Amino acid sequence: MNFFQAIILGLVQALTEYLPVSSSAHIRIIGELMLHTDPGAAFTAIIQLGTELAVLLYFRRDIARILSHWFRCLFTRPVTGNWKERFGTRDRDAAEGWYIIIGTIPIVVAGLLFQDAIETTLRNLWITVTVLIIFGVLLWVIDAKAPQKKTIREMNWKEALIFGIGQMLALIPGVSRSGGTITFGRAMGYTREAAVRVSFLMAIPAVFGAGILETVKSVGSAAADPTFPGWGATIAATVVSFVVGYVVIIGFLKFVSTFSYRAFAIYRIVIAVIVAILLIAGALQPMEQTTKTAAVEMVNTVAAIF
Repeated sequence: MNFFQAIILGLVQALTEYLPVSSSAHIRIIGELMLHTDPGAAFTAIIQLGTELAVLLYFRRDIARILSHWFRCLFTRPVTGNWKERFGTRDRDAAEGWYIIIGTIPIVVAGLLFQDAIETTLRNLWITVTVLIIFGVLLWVIDAKAPQKKTIREMNWKEALIFGIGQMLALIPGVSRSGGTITFGRAMGYTREAAVRVSFLMAIPAVFGAGILETVKSVGSAAADPTFPGWGATIAATVVSFVVGYVVIIGFLKFVSTFSYRAFAIYRIVIAVIVAILLIAGALQPMEQTTKTAAVEMVNTVAAIF
């Protein structure tokens, strides 16, 4: 990967991270077309830090309010003497902090348990094509039929966990982190804007955690990775994802306050069909060779155990 290709991927990341179209799928597909190989989970996770910094900047007041109330409830003596107050029973902003934590648990647990599969088997483009279509149809149907009555202030811990399960499914490229959380949120009756805001806020600990972890892991192994473009190009791509991502946040929130998600659902289906055609024609490979080998080894290991 050269400098120009890294910038292109940073731009793709910024344009697709917040939309329910799967940024990881786009990075995977466009990376394959440009590089004839997968850009890799490490590069993808690092440039996601740029888009998450844009979320921090845009929602800085909400984040500051939630954090201040959360710490105050956790470390201040309860007014009524009831320990449950520490979990936000009398403070809605503190409760939102706990709900974000609860919603982050599923993706953290699944990420740790299935890390090898996420970085190998699940990056198969046929899997990406399949989930692009499935979640495109789900988003279309659910958004058209579900009521818009709940706001983020009405969320409870059970619904936070359901949001988290939607976010967890995004570990499969093609599902889309925002697409998963938005689809689950709309199914529970949240307004389009509320579902988007929950998606943005819930992504902060999960995506930042993954990005920081991959950055630490890449410091020692970057030189050995043939696709890694170098830290200069990676940082430049991250800056691009930050600047463009901030603009996309503004535009997306305005869009969903007026229009439905149907256009995004149609886009997902069209992209899936195009990728399927390219796979059949041999212009794209479902998995890079190293990933194929790792996947085969994983299957053989499981078969040996049983």
